[in-house]
Amino acid sequence: MEQETLVLLQQVSTVTFWFAFALYVGATVLYGYQFILRRHRVGWWARFLTGAGFILQTISIGVHSTTSHGTLLDGPNQLVLASWALVLLYFTMEHVLRIRSYGAFLIPVAVAGLAASQLFAGGQGLKPGDTLYGSFVGFHVFMIVFANAGFVFGAVSAGLYLYQDTQLRNHKANRFSRKLPSLSVLQLVARRSIALAFPVYCAGLSLGVVKAIQFDVNGWWSDPRIMMSGLVLVTFATYLVLTYRREASSRFVAWVSIAGMVFVIGLAVIARTLPVGFHVFGL
Repeated sequence: MEQETLVLLQQVSTVTFWFAFALYVGATVLYGYQFILRRHRVGWWARFLTGAGFILQTISIGVHSTTSHGTLLDGPNQLVLASWALVLLYFTMEHVLRIRSYGAFLIPVAVAGLAASQLFAGGQGLKPGDTLYGSFVGFHVFMIVFANAGFVFGAVSAGLYLYQDTQLRNHKANRFSRKLPSLSVLQLVARRSIALAFPVYCAGLSLGVVKAIQFDVNGWWSDPRIMMSGLVLVTFATYLVLTYRREASSRFVAWVSIAGMVFVIGLAVIARTLPVGFHVFGL
């Protein structure tokens, strides 16, 4: 690729990234306004800005991958991918369940992820060969990032369920709780999000295990990151078993999913800061 073309594509990637970020910020403001005042036309514009931002972010990721022969899976790029996956899940769930209120909670998270990616840019990442395409590790990381977005989505819905349920139990419904979906809808969103993310997470972990075996690493299973990943897997497996077998109260099941989200966040921090183990990468 000629140097001038390469520079031009890099500029396109940067410009589309910041336009996407600006559109997400604008959508966040409109989602908040729509959630408070229930102005449907404002909600339409919020979704329009989110969709336009998602398209631009997709272009930015694609162009960046082209210029760098694959998206380097360092901390900043993983945050960008996580934000992209979260918006994709939001649109998927909104289309399937026809729920319009989640944008006020999830798009700000995507904005925070993109902002954090720029704050941590330039740090240490995975070794140069670990890119999003053409790499076994790349598929492993992409699946984990996508699944984590689904887990966070489900846990946010579970948290809203607990809040809504508490308000109803105490007969203290306020303006905020009245604008939330019903308890059954909140449960449905949490269940479907986690049910969608769980097999993707299993597949991502399986690819990681295969790679570890190929590397012939002694005691790879005792790495703190691997053990924490197993804890995440067991937690959300427990959630799904309790949910579909109806062997526990809905509140307890919701708390299980929130605990899983805490483990996911904890793993994200540990994976980038703990200086021991073979599975080391950082922001």
